[in-house]
Amino acid sequence: MAIIIALIPALAWGSIGLISGKLGGNAYQQTLGMTFGALIFGIGTYLFTQPVLDTKVWVLGILSGLFWSVGQSQQFQAMKYIGVSLTVPMSTGMQLVANTLAGALLFAEWKTGKMVILGLLALVFLITGAILTSRKEKTGEPGIVNFGGGLRALIISTVGYAGYTIIVKAGALGASAVVLPQAVGMVIGALLFSIGHQAFAKATGKNVITGLVWGLGNVFMLVSMAQVGLAISYSLSQMGIVISTFGSIFLLGERKTQKEMVWITCGSVLIIAGGVVLGLMK
Repeated sequence: MAIIIALIPALAWGSIGLISGKLGGNAYQQTLGMTFGALIFGIGTYLFTQPVLDTKVWVLGILSGLFWSVGQSQQFQAMKYIGVSLTVPMSTGMQLVANTLAGALLFAEWKTGKMVILGLLALVFLITGAILTSRKEKTGEPGIVNFGGGLRALIISTVGYAGYTIIVKAGALGASAVVLPQAVGMVIGALLFSIGHQAFAKATGKNVITGLVWGLGNVFMLVSMAQVGLAISYSLSQMGIVISTFGSIFLLGERKTQKEMVWITCGSVLIIAGGVVLGLMK
């Protein structure tokens, strides 16, 4: 059951890039609309569960949300530069390294030699799979708008996403309690980043749907983190790369060569294999 819960964020988060891509808007409109949706979800969660919100939960929750806003806004920015099918695999690999190592080294979640071996094997599968799915064939056709800008955005995004999860884990914050403060921090961060970028538009309202989907994945991610640890839960949540990569090709119309499709398929198989290995650890 714990593994099933850990896979729900993969389904939800793997769909975010596809949903936002269909709804439209620039990176700032998408991020702001998404945070509004997350806030609505957070309020609903609070009213339903009635958790105790003390000063620690509010401070750390808002800080976690601010880090998330950095991660998500920069990921949307990277999508504009290099596309969804390239952004998501690269972002996944970078996040996996940061969060898996944080779980293993900072929080000592790998307690036995077997867990270390399986954890490292799974990490190799996941990162190799992410690299394969993001591999590009040189065709001479224009496709990537700005690879350098996309890479810089991804590095900043990874720092933001790592801070978002590590703060919650380090503070031992409850899943139902932290959702609302976290959403408040997300909105604050998104508003700050959106200054001067015409963030309030029709597309912003549409992307509230994206935030509701993200909120669902976030709750199950936090529950899973408490059950199986940061290293395993976050790695399993990133298996949504398979959904976002193939979805961007077949639903958003991102073009791939025959070789690239082979690489993507092989990479997806490795990512699934990595998830299976992580499942064996619990």
